[in-house]
Amino acid sequence: MVKTLAMVVIGLAALALGLLVFGGMAPSSPVAAGPAAQPEAVETAGVPTLEWFGWSHFRITSVNGTVIHTNPFITGNPDASITLNDIQKANLILVPNGHGDELGDTIAIAQKTGAQVVAGGFELGSWLIEKGLTSTQVIRSNPGNWHQFGDITIRVVGSVHGSGLPQPTAQNPYGGPAAGFFITLENGYTIYFAGSSAATMDMQMWGAAFKPDLAIVPLNTARDPMDAAQIVRLVAANNPNLKQVIAHHHRVVPPPGTTTVAQWEEAIHMMGTLVRVVKLQRNMPFPLTK
Repeated sequence: MVKTLAMVVIGLAALALGLLVFGGMAPSSPVAAGPAAQPEAVETAGVPTLEWFGWSHFRITSVNGTVIHTNPFITGNPDASITLNDIQKANLILVPNGHGDELGDTIAIAQKTGAQVVAGGFELGSWLIEKGLTSTQVIRSNPGNWHQFGDITIRVVGSVHGSGLPQPTAQNPYGGPAAGFFITLENGYTIYFAGSSAATMDMQMWGAAFKPDLAIVPLNTARDPMDAAQIVRLVAANNPNLKQVIAHHHRVVPPPGTTTVAQWEEAIHMMGTLVRVVKLQRNMPFPLTK
């Protein structure tokens, strides 16, 4: 009963957070997603895939079928293109910080599927355990750490961002450091999921060291497109592998006055960074190939 009540409270908090983040605004007109999401992640003849379900929620399916979710913000997300019932399998959930739109439905999905959760901050991981996940499910990490899951490597790096919790407790009043993740799949393909970070010179160091093939960059409503473009420039500076970038943390139909993907793309080109800005359609598998 206590756990059930806790889950109800967390669900209501996620809904309230969604209204706060999105200003209670629905898209000006309905925007169709792609085809309905598959309950099981899509496997494409050994080619890893990426699917976007709105805001910052992505599903990566690796070469061998390992399913990785980032920021599974479904409840309270007006752009969510799936429901919790659509998720039948998850092996890993990556949570970069404690904000409600990045935690999303992590607890519910982890309890349903048995997925392990990599928390970007040790304190965030402790909070997740306090809220009902088992200590064996939660990896309480910190920037500078790495974790291996078979032939998949998750590297945790820093993020210039906060990590306030939706329901701080006396034991865990704050989520610790915010983080980003470098995800290297079995075939060596590497994704940089930057979390909600602002640009920092550290990104040039990480790009040179881990050489991602794809960067997923935050483009929240008030983000300076030059800042988001700097992230791309820095990660690409000593990294010839970076050919494609994707925006996240944005509405499908941006409200008037908010930063757009087109503004970000223009800023990238102004800096002379030679990458392709990929504009995903929700639910459509995108092949991760070099």
